[in-house]
Amino acid sequence: MALIDDIRALRIADYDYPLPDERIAKHPLAEREQCKLLYYNNGDIEERKFWEVPALLPERSTLIYNNTRVINARLRFRKETGSTIEIFCLEPVLPRDYEQIFQTTGHCVWQCLVGNSKRWKQGALTQTVTIEGREVTLAATRGEQRGNAWEIAFDWDGGGSEREDSITFADVLEAIGEIPIPPYLNRGTEESDSTDYQTVYSHIDGSVAAPTAGLHFTDEVLAECDSRGILRREITLHVGAGTFQPVKSEHIGDHPMHYEFISVPRDVILDIINAPGPVIAVGTTSVRTLESLYYIGQILEQNPDADEEALTVTQWMPYTTPCEISTKKALQNIVDYLDRHHADTYMGSTQLMIAPGFEYRIVSGMITNFHQPQSTLLLLVAAFVGQDKWRGMYDYAMDHGFRFLSYGDAQLLLKAAD
Repeated sequence: MALIDDIRALRIADYDYPLPDERIAKHPLAEREQCKLLYYNNGDIEERKFWEVPALLPERSTLIYNNTRVINARLRFRKETGSTIEIFCLEPVLPRDYEQIFQTTGHCVWQCLVGNSKRWKQGALTQTVTIEGREVTLAATRGEQRGNAWEIAFDWDGGGSEREDSITFADVLEAIGEIPIPPYLNRGTEESDSTDYQTVYSHIDGSVAAPTAGLHFTDEVLAECDSRGILRREITLHVGAGTFQPVKSEHIGDHPMHYEFISVPRDVILDIINAPGPVIAVGTTSVRTLESLYYIGQILEQNPDADEEALTVTQWMPYTTPCEISTKKALQNIVDYLDRHHADTYMGSTQLMIAPGFEYRIVSGMITNFHQPQSTLLLLVAAFVGQDKWRGMYDYAMDHGFRFLSYGDAQLLLKAAD
C-alpha cells in the first residue's frame, strides 16, 4: 500500500483520550510563565515550569513564533423581534488583503459563519455604537452562501461625512466585536480575555483564534532567551475557525483541512537556511507554516515562475510528492523567487495536514499546549514524537495534574537531529 493510503486510513478514534471538563483550564494562571511544562527530550519526560524554557532550549537554537493578533471577530446583532444573530468573521473577501481590509472606511466584505441564521430572513442587520465620540451605525447584509459560510457585506458611517474616513473597520471591530474564545471553554467572553487571549508579541491583526502555545511567554522569558543567545524570529499564520473544527470522519482521509494565510519574511527564511542550531517552533501554527515552506520550494523547483495559486500547499502534498531536493535548496528557491519579484516577504496559503508518517524537514523542536482528543493538532504532535509516544505524554500530564487546552499548561518537545 502506498504511503498516502496508509495516512488516509488512520483512524481518528486511535487519537482519543479521556478529558474531564474539570481538567480544561477556563482561565490562564495570573503569572503566565508559572504554568507547568512537560519537558520531552528524546523520549524522556520531566515536569518543569515554563519560565525554565530558555535554559532548556538547545544552544544556538532559533526560536520562531507566530505574531498574529486575535481580532474581535464575533459580532452580535439583536433584531426587533428579540432574536440574536451572531456573525463570526472568518477571512476577508473584499479587499482580500488582511492589512487593507482593517483599514477600509465605509465598506468591506468578509466570509463569515452566521449563528441563528434561520432567524435572519432578509434585509440588513444594524446596530449603533459610539466610536471616538461619534455615533456609528454598522449594517450587515448577507450575500452568497459558500458551504457553511456566507459572504457578509459590512457598511458603516462615521457620524458625519467630513470625518467619515477616519472610522476604519478595525475601529468598528474594536468597538462592537468580541474576542472569540474557544467554544470548549463553555463560557462567555470576559473582559480579561482581551488581554489573556493575546500573546505578548502579537501585532499583526487577522486571527480568529490565538496561537495558544505563545500565551505562556512574558517579556522576561523572551529577554532570558536573548541573554542566552537564542535567536528569535517572527512569522505570521492567521489562525482560522477551522482550528476548532472536529474530525467527524472515521478516517482522516475524509477530513478536509482548512486553508490559512501565511506570511514569512525573506530574512527569516535566510535565518533558517543559516541556522547554527535547531529550529524550534512556538505552536502548531508556526510548525505548519515552517513545514509548508519546504513544499513551496519544491513547487518552485519544478516551476520557478509559478503563480500564487500554484504555490498553495494542499492537504496531501507531503504524501504524494517525491521529495527530491534538500531543505536548504527548497528554502533557497523561495528566496530566489522573492528576489525575482522584488519582494521582502513570502505570502500565500497552506492546507497542510501533518499526521503520523509525515517527515519533518525544518522543525527540530516545538512548544505547544495539550490538544483536544481526536484533533488534527494531536495528529501533528503524534507525527513529531511518534505514534507510540504521544499517549504516554498525555497520560503523564493527566496523572500529574496538568491543565489542558488553550489556557492550560505547555509542552516543550525536542528530538535529536538526524
